[in-house]
Amino acid sequence: MRNISDVIENYLKKVIESSNSDVVELKRSEIADRFECVPSQINYVINTRFTLEKGYLVESKRGGGGYIRIIRLKPKSNQELIKEMDLVAEHPLPQQAAFDLVERLKEENLITEREKRLMFKVLHRDILDIPLPKRDQVRSKIFKELLTTIKMYG
Repeated sequence: MRNISDVIENYLKKVIESSNSDVVELKRSEIADRFECVPSQINYVINTRFTLEKGYLVESKRGGGGYIRIIRLKPKSNQELIKEMDLVAEHPLPQQAAFDLVERLKEENLITEREKRLMFKVLHRDILDIPLPKRDQVRSKIFKELLTTIKMYG
């Protein structure tokens, strides 16, 4: 059985897909009521599953008339996407952020499933067996080199 966070994430993605826009505005309380959960559960899903690395920008206003605005970021070209990811990788890259970026490369059909799995392995903390913060710095450099390879041969 899937957990409630997965169910909420899938629901929100379907709402975005079914809209005629890359921007949707939702009420946190209405979503919480729909799934019979607390609003903080909605916050958790939004904060962990709709990140910049995954291609989303989220705006939020709390309070009685509060809303969540989710914006699906769509680059104009594959080169623009790679350029944006390269900028993100200028900073130390935690494992989850790196995995989110790799997943997005797969979703945009810039890499295959096999390449995604290889990248996950190379970027995993078990392989990069060095202490933080150096590990995230090394991961960032590796990711940037992988992007360069995709750009050159993709």
